[in-house]
Amino acid sequence: MTATLIIDIATAVSLVIGAVFTFVGSYGLLKLDDPMKRLHAPTKAGTLGVGSLLLGSILAALGRGEPSLQEVLIVAFLFVTAPISAHFICKVNLHRRSCDTPPAPVNDTTWSTLDTPPTGAPKPS
Repeated sequence: MTATLIIDIATAVSLVIGAVFTFVGSYGLLKLDDPMKRLHAPTKAGTLGVGSLLLGSILAALGRGEPSLQEVLIVAFLFVTAPISAHFICKVNLHRRSCDTPPAPVNDTTWSTLDTPPTGAPKPS
C-alpha cells in the first residue's frame, strides 16, 4: 500500500463518518421535541460531523501535496464557538422558561441563574 492510497482511504472514511454524523444531527434537530433536547443534536453530532468533513478535506489536500492552514483554522474556530453558542441557547431557554427548569439549588443561592429576589424585596448586596 502506498501513502496516497492510505490517505485516500482515510479521506473517504472521514467523509462518510462526517456525513453520517451531520445527517444524525440534522435529523435530531427536526425530530426532538424539547428545546433543550434539540440543542444537543446540532452541537454534538453536527460539530463532530462538520469536524470529520473538514478532516477529510485536510487529508485530501495533503494527498494532493497542497497542505492548507485554512481547514485547521476552521476546525479550531468550530470547536471553540460551538460550546459557547450552545451555552447561550441554553441560557435563553432557561430564562424564557420554555423548557423544564433545573432543580432548585440546595443550600446555595448562587448556583442557578434563575435565582432572583421576590418582587418588591431588596436586592442582596
